[in-house]
Parts: sequence; structure tokens; C-alpha cells
Amino acid sequence: MIIVVVCAAVFYWYRQQGHDVLPESVPLANVAYEGVPTVNDPPLQKKLDGPVPQIRAGRYTITPLASFQAAARVLGSKHYRLDREADLSPVDLALGWGPMADQVVLDNLLITQSGRFYHWRTEDFPIPRREIETNSANMHFIPASPAVEKQLKEIREGDRVRFKGYLVRIEADDGWRWVSSMTRNDTGSGACELILVDDIARL
Repeated sequence: MIIVVVCAAVFYWYRQQGHDVLPESVPLANVAYEGVPTVNDPPLQKKLDGPVPQIRAGRYTITPLASFQAAARVLGSKHYRLDREADLSPVDLALGWGPMADQVVLDNLLITQSGRFYHWRTEDFPIPRREIETNSANMHFIPASPAVEKQLKEIREGDRVRFKGYLVRIEADDGWRWVSSMTRNDTGSGACELILVDDIARL
């Protein structure tokens, strides 16, 4: 039996007093979809054309790092309320694209989520290990509005979704930091995408 931890963020067992949330409306420069992404396509990440304002949310400062959009199969959805990250990111989605959106492949994998981790395991590799690692990821979603948060929380395993927004870095007044991965080729701690999402919908 092979067990692989694909991605993890630092997990807090203790949540500080208070609850910080994004402003009712986040002042984002709108990210336009490029073409019609499908679950067969890898996520599209682009360098920012110009400066994007930092966003202040309670004790946190959010800095956009790159625009980001994707269409993917939802391999798992996990809601969080008690860790510090939930101040801004209430939902993680484990996502697959390309071969990791294929039901034949997924039938041979057991996928779970917990503690901001995404795990997969298999007794018989349906595709090479590296294809599993580079065509799936656990992503932490920061909704840019209450409407986006509502849509995000309605997404379930098996859905096909399309979304866009920014990969971001978060810095807290007490020195705590949470930074997005900037590549799909990494694994392990720190390999998750941290996304300020301004649009998400089922396909």
C-alpha cells in the first residue's frame, strides 16, 4: 500500500481569539477568462501586467502574486472552521485535471483530505506517480465576496468547476505568513495553491 501526502499547509490546533474576514467587496482588478478552459487543460498562471493593490482584511495583508484560472474535477471538498487559516480560507478543494479528471484513473485511487492536507493512495498505479502529482493539487480558496463564498461551499466531490482569481501571499500583524505555491510540479508541505477567487462555478 502506498500513501502519498501531496500537499499541506501549516495547521494550527489552536485558533486565536477573534474572527477576521474579508471586506464585503474586495477591490480586485478583474481577471478575464482566456478562452474556455476544460478539465483536460492544465491551470493557467500568468505574471501580473502591473501592480495590484494589497488588500487589508482585519489583521491580515493579502498580496496578489499572479493571476490564476483553471477548470478541474473536484476530487474532494473540505470545510474548515477551527484553524487559523479559516479566518480567510474556509474551503479546500482537491482538484484534478488532464488524466486526473478521468474516472477510470480515479476509480483506482483512494483520496482523502484532513488538516489542510490532500492524500492519495493506491495499490495499483493507473498512471505513473508523477502524472498523479503534477495533474492534481490541494488548493486553499479565499472567497472575494459573500456570493463567491456561497458558491464555493456548495461545491461537492465529483463536480467539474471553473474558477479564476489570484495566487496570493498573506502576512499577519503578528508575523504569521501563508504563501501560495507558484508551480504545479511541487509536492509536500508548502505545495498548495492559495487562491483569492473572484469567480467559481460548476461546469
